[in-house]
Amino acid sequence: MNVNEVLSKNAIVKSKLPSADFVVNAYTGCTHKCIYCYAEFMKRFTNHNEKWGDFIDIKIFENIKIPKDISNKYVFISSVTDPYNHLELKYRKTRQILEKLIGINCNLGILTKSRYVLNDLELFKQFPNIEIGISLNTIDDNFRKNIEPKASAVEDRINVLKILRENNIKNYLFMSPIFPHLTDYKVIIEQTKDFVDYYGFENLNLRAGYKQRVLDLIKQKYPNFLESYLKLYQNNKGIYWQNLEKEIIEYCKGNKIHYKMYFYHEKIKKK
Repeated sequence: MNVNEVLSKNAIVKSKLPSADFVVNAYTGCTHKCIYCYAEFMKRFTNHNEKWGDFIDIKIFENIKIPKDISNKYVFISSVTDPYNHLELKYRKTRQILEKLIGINCNLGILTKSRYVLNDLELFKQFPNIEIGISLNTIDDNFRKNIEPKASAVEDRINVLKILRENNIKNYLFMSPIFPHLTDYKVIIEQTKDFVDYYGFENLNLRAGYKQRVLDLIKQKYPNFLESYLKLYQNNKGIYWQNLEKEIIEYCKGNKIHYKMYFYHEKIKKK
């Protein structure tokens, strides 16, 4: 892992995401090595020759400025990295920004795959409007190891959700990305619904360099699904995802599950 410290002007910047007003990314790169990571596009803006997942830049902020128009806005941590990668234990860059936000009238959201998020549990309690999301798309830790080899184990992530609930901190499970035939959304919901406030659902988009990585994994580890994946990602025009989205919505409504749909990153549907 190539670790660098780099100067950065702004810690909190305007967001282009439909669900956030501002974003915070205290790191460039990530340590989880998720084979499907869309954030790999960030290499276009760096001088790194390493593969995505083999480097991380630690952002050094001379002064963390709080935007003047942040009041009542949604601040999202993080959009293109995990704020609680294992280097956060040493550098505390995410915590540094959180400390600056204490007392600021904003809505704060954090999304992570890491058990280390619990290290800031007491800090979270100082924010009246905060929600912590855990990204999880399987209950099978062997599958998790194939697609997210350096991220926290399934059991650890589920434990995070339980502890957040026990401490009265709003949480959500972000089921992303949903792998066709491999992500069983019903099983995940049934095993976590007693301690999750709401669910987010996002489909698996395959493009750029990581498309072939995912297809190679399916071919090697799950060959029975290869033909289906090839058909879906080469010929299908979204019919599979349209049907699955409808199915998930009907299931959530029928079981009084609170949810948000993020399929295609289009208009968010919340119930």
